[in-house]
Amino acid sequence: MAATTTRRSAARDRLLETAAKIFYTRGIHSVPVDDVIVAAEVSRATFYRHFPGKEDLVRAYLEAEHDRIRGLVAAAAEEKPDPSKMLEILVLGIGEEIRAPGFRGCPFINAAAEYPDPEHPVRKVVREHRTWFRDSIAEIVAATGHPDPGAAARELTLLRDGAMVGGYLEDAGEVRESLAHAARPVLSSGVPEALVPPAS
Repeated sequence: MAATTTRRSAARDRLLETAAKIFYTRGIHSVPVDDVIVAAEVSRATFYRHFPGKEDLVRAYLEAEHDRIRGLVAAAAEEKPDPSKMLEILVLGIGEEIRAPGFRGCPFINAAAEYPDPEHPVRKVVREHRTWFRDSIAEIVAATGHPDPGAAARELTLLRDGAMVGGYLEDAGEVRESLAHAARPVLSSGVPEALVPPAS
């Protein structure tokens, strides 16, 4: 995702943090800008100084979520685990995410459902995030010696998508276990047995 230059301030950060909580729990289209302004305790003038409109805030919210996820992946990579261990960390991390309190699915999938036009600027942010995620997985898979890392990355992305939806709609613990089991045959070059979490 291309880097953007933004004006940082405590008010902007508060608006983004507030929007992230409200958009994720209530949806995007159902939340008026005034609700975000009131919850963030800023003036309308302050809001429009940082965001020309609501969709600018939506894009910033998704870009911030992208940066958060990218940071988690980078932090895991800093430990320099072998590629199979890195995949284990990522898959189990997704499994723990869907079990977290207040989980209601992937914010990018949720946003895409509210913006059906694939050419909409919000969908562009979603598409860039998914491309980054899939390419990052492919790079790690390639390092394991897998014969077709691109295909494996696409399959793992689909498994991740299904887990995100299933974890919100069904028993998150069971979905977590199913994700780990389903990921193993995709990575035929040998994902560790530890990938399969104990029943809980």
